[in-house]
Amino acid sequence: MYKSPSTLSESARGTVAASLNDRLLDGLDLHGQIKVAHWNIKGPMFASLHPLFEQFAIGLAAFNDTIAERAVTLGLQVKGTARQVAASSRIPEYPVSAVRDMDHMAHLADRFEQYLEGVRETRRVAEQNGDTDSVDLMTQVVTEFEKNAWFLRASLER
Repeated sequence: MYKSPSTLSESARGTVAASLNDRLLDGLDLHGQIKVAHWNIKGPMFASLHPLFEQFAIGLAAFNDTIAERAVTLGLQVKGTARQVAASSRIPEYPVSAVRDMDHMAHLADRFEQYLEGVRETRRVAEQNGDTDSVDLMTQVVTEFEKNAWFLRASLER
């Protein structure tokens, strides 16, 4: 662990930072999957979903950067290369056969919910270790991605 300006114990910093890195790895994987959906979408909802998926990707990229910087601030050297992401992400692989608009919405909604499970887990780890700043960050992610998942699920209802 690097020296940190945090007042948390080194043990607490290590535990929280490791969990943050897990979310970074999931988030980097999810970002790539959102971009795959963005690039490959076809169907009547293309015109509305293509820019929406890009908006999701941009928002997640910003959170990924903030999560990585929080982990480094706590003293961790983060992992995030493509190989590290592939080896560690808990997000299911995106189906290469997906092209239809409704399919992409369902696949992304499932993956957003999977991602949210991990974010909530990291928030619990931060709470248990007294890291209110990481709790706040994870709450921001939950708020945004619950909204995104809701949007997709609501669009799937008939």
